[in-house]
Amino acid sequence: MELGKMQKLKVLRKKDFGVYLGDIDGGDDEHQSVLLPAKQVKEDTQIGDILEVFIYKDSSDRLIATTVKPLIEVGKLEVLKIKQFSKIGAFIDIGLERDVLLPFKEMEGEPREGDKVLVALYVDKSQRLAATMRVYKYLSSTHDYKKDDNVSGIVYRVRDIGVMVAVGGKYFGMIPASMVYDTYRPGDLVEARVVKVRDDGKLDLSTRQKAYIQIEADAAVIEEKLNAAGGRLNIGDKSEIVLIKGCFGMSKNAFKRAAGYLFKNGKIDIGEDYIQLKTQ
Repeated sequence: MELGKMQKLKVLRKKDFGVYLGDIDGGDDEHQSVLLPAKQVKEDTQIGDILEVFIYKDSSDRLIATTVKPLIEVGKLEVLKIKQFSKIGAFIDIGLERDVLLPFKEMEGEPREGDKVLVALYVDKSQRLAATMRVYKYLSSTHDYKKDDNVSGIVYRVRDIGVMVAVGGKYFGMIPASMVYDTYRPGDLVEARVVKVRDDGKLDLSTRQKAYIQIEADAAVIEEKLNAAGGRLNIGDKSEIVLIKGCFGMSKNAFKRAAGYLFKNGKIDIGEDYIQLKTQ
């Protein structure tokens, strides 16, 4: 029997309060059996029948079986909801009567009640099921993605070097710091483009499309910001990168391409330290 996993077990004994299950190839040792409560036992169940169950621990810390398939198993990754916080961590809904603890030391960032976050399920030192947001070791670099593929993922860690993304919920991905144009926190969903497949299979990502595709969207952002500011902003060709990124959420090169596009179409004037809408 394996804690935290779906498995097939054999009915060893029947009682009024349920049936005891054991390994298919094992004996009838009561110390190597687990109870499946009567409310989950079908009327026609007989000794020797094979049932598929999930093994966890009840509120009294006793092994218990259920025929309900949980939302996650040990060693697997899933996006699950934080139900509530306690003094020792937060409780994650795994689809069973009993929730699983996400200890504070296993959290990334500052998750909040109601957040959906990427977690892995594991068995802790006290032989209880627990959840972790530190999912790096559970991710894989074996995939079929290639450069310029569009992918979806979930943020699981934010660091100075970039934003770590679990692509498809299972593969290593990162938005390098130089390509981060927004604020992210663990649990955020992202749509991105693969800009590089590293030798080790890890993916470098960008939330922006290729320049010729992105330029119209960037130009629309600049126009929107100008309209909101009354038609003029003190940002131009020679402005600092941090100022451009903070205002428009794009790199200096992207800003110049989009501003040039607007200028050629007669929509703006631009100087070293300003940009403004042309009066009609």
